[in-house]
Amino acid sequence: MSSPDTPTITRLGDDFRWPGGKRVAVIFNVAYEGWSDGQAPGIGPMGNVLKPGFFDTNAHSWASFGQVRGIHRLLGYADRRGVKVSVMTNGVLAERDPDMVKSIAARGHEIVNHSWGMDVIPVYFKEDEERANLKRNHDILASVSGQAPVGWISPRGTGSLISPRLLAEAGYLHHGDCNDDDRPYVLNYGGKRIVGIPLTMDVNDLPTTVRYGNEPRAMLDMFNDTFAAMREREQVPLFLDVTAHTHVFGRPSGAWVYDEIMGLALAASDVWITTRAEMARYVLEKTA
Repeated sequence: MSSPDTPTITRLGDDFRWPGGKRVAVIFNVAYEGWSDGQAPGIGPMGNVLKPGFFDTNAHSWASFGQVRGIHRLLGYADRRGVKVSVMTNGVLAERDPDMVKSIAARGHEIVNHSWGMDVIPVYFKEDEERANLKRNHDILASVSGQAPVGWISPRGTGSLISPRLLAEAGYLHHGDCNDDDRPYVLNYGGKRIVGIPLTMDVNDLPTTVRYGNEPRAMLDMFNDTFAAMREREQVPLFLDVTAHTHVFGRPSGAWVYDEIMGLALAASDVWITTRAEMARYVLEKTA
């Protein structure tokens, strides 16, 4: 007998196509991230690690740039291009800067529930704690923005083993806590369906520049190479995430790369540029 946490999975076949018969889709993500009060990110621009027990003021200030400037710059580029993006948004930012969160929705972008803060990770929770965190964030994001989130991505993409089921039961349409496919797929929990849209890392500023230490231009090269391979060498349906964090590529040194990639994607008439919510709705419709 199967567990209630073991869904029926429907994966997309090789003949699946995006709207208009297009084979390749591109999603532009913006990670608008904050940490709970008194918390700082575990990474920052300094190479030497602080002694245990000391608050990392440098990492905290570096990450705070995303709220102060980065979100405005990245969404400004997207607005000028006419590209709608999926914005991973922590609940704590709706509390600290409600006008910005309201503006994201008012400008037509998708708000993706990203937990309360980057330090609040579902894999650490018991079921009742995870339910409470989901509701807390859903309620504040919906109330502040006027847009009820239909998608979820956990901090560091690390949900619990039961996160997809809890999200499906809550009426969510998609989640990104998966990396096991290069196509979205449908998980069915007793009639409650949710689309797993893998949060791909190929074109993502955080691993590219912070983890691996590459210059921002390296992400542009990675996009060009991957985009060409998908369009010219593959024959199956694919999608590609392009992800910028407001505290990383929200700075002039990296934002130009995000803008350049948007221009390249827009110039490709054979590609569907979409949001995670739009993709989820399309997949659910076509796999009904």
